[in-house]
Amino acid sequence: MGMNQFGDLTAEEFADLLQPFPKMDRPKPSLKTKNVQYNGHIPGRKDWREKGAVTQVKTQGKCGGSWAFGAAAAIESAHFIKSGELVTMSEQVLLDCVEECKGCKSGWTDKAMEYVRKHGITTEMNYPYEGKDDDCKINGTETGMKIKNYVFIKEDDEEDLRQAVARQPVAVTVDSRGFQLYKSGIFDNSCIEDVNIDHSLLVVGYDLDHHFEMDYWILKNSWGKSWGMDGYMKFKRNHNVCGIASYAVYPVL
Repeated sequence: MGMNQFGDLTAEEFADLLQPFPKMDRPKPSLKTKNVQYNGHIPGRKDWREKGAVTQVKTQGKCGGSWAFGAAAAIESAHFIKSGELVTMSEQVLLDCVEECKGCKSGWTDKAMEYVRKHGITTEMNYPYEGKDDDCKINGTETGMKIKNYVFIKEDDEEDLRQAVARQPVAVTVDSRGFQLYKSGIFDNSCIEDVNIDHSLLVVGYDLDHHFEMDYWILKNSWGKSWGMDGYMKFKRNHNVCGIASYAVYPVL
């Protein structure tokens, strides 16, 4: 724990910046999907940043649109793994155009991926981030890069999540109320018993801290590079801390 851009906020003020996800049943994909088991040996550690498969850390600002950032980040990495080209996708088009979500107020990463499956997603350059809700500027004839489908990780199953991350980065949603003063190290705070997922991130890898003998995830956040470890955090693994495996989804290209 340490000082960051949220350090001078009270707990109540920090909570006001977080947008709780809508109260609804766990979403289901519109298409029938089945988790594909990892073919071959699952590596003991993985860091997709080392492969150049992760874009720069972004800053969502005061917009509670982490669901759009998580979805876009997962699509960026999946596109790189398939094509070898790292393209920065537009979160703003998701905030503006995904009708099932509420822009900067709240939303679901799978709803964003469903939109991309149907309509495609354009680049950040073509549709820049504004940090606020706006009208959708995509007309009915425009199409961007589409995904074929998206897959949910088995609920609360971190081994299923690890197998997926061995293939590609995965968007997850957690209870982030304990993140306010995170600066470095492995986050292992036990969340409030009533876990309320409110913030989406991208799992870009996993590893083992040999000193503490603790498995951890590597998460990319969207709070800028001044937060955490240059915008990333290490997150205790195998205990479903803060609901990390409760709602995880990745795109299929």
